[in-house]
Amino acid sequence: MKKIFFMVAVFLSVAATAQVTNVTIQASGLTCSMCSNAINKAIKSLDFVDKVEANIKKSSFDISFKPGTTVDFDKLKMKVEDAGFFVAVFTATINFDNMTVQNDTHVNAGSNTFHFLNIKGQTLNGNKTIRILDKGFIPAKEYKKNSSLTKMQCYKTGEENGKRIFHVTI
Repeated sequence: MKKIFFMVAVFLSVAATAQVTNVTIQASGLTCSMCSNAINKAIKSLDFVDKVEANIKKSSFDISFKPGTTVDFDKLKMKVEDAGFFVAVFTATINFDNMTVQNDTHVNAGSNTFHFLNIKGQTLNGNKTIRILDKGFIPAKEYKKNSSLTKMQCYKTGEENGKRIFHVTI
């Protein structure tokens, strides 16, 4: 019983310390500062967003979050789409605490489950930037190409046993 409790405590401490520190979204289809402003306003409307810095030349948005809040990657993507644009690149900087990852495996990190693709086995410590490879987070052509990186069904569905799975690379 003590062994099981210890294993659960270790798992929860690792999961709780994987905190999203910021996200960068590059949008496609932007043509002017009004387009950028529409995305900026949409993202700022999310309750967990603290600050959004737009880079018009790169069509990107650096997003920081309110302390102690849960970051929802799907809601961020939806806000870009609701503003009339598409996500071309979605990266998240996450503070990992000694988390071991392997290629084509799932890892619980805070409130998210990540399926790492096209990586070498390693231990993640400190701030690391991951790129989300799911449908809608990258161009359709790239999404289709990445489907060869795994045989797991969750890449197509985005979930496993009713839980959201984010497919990522480093």
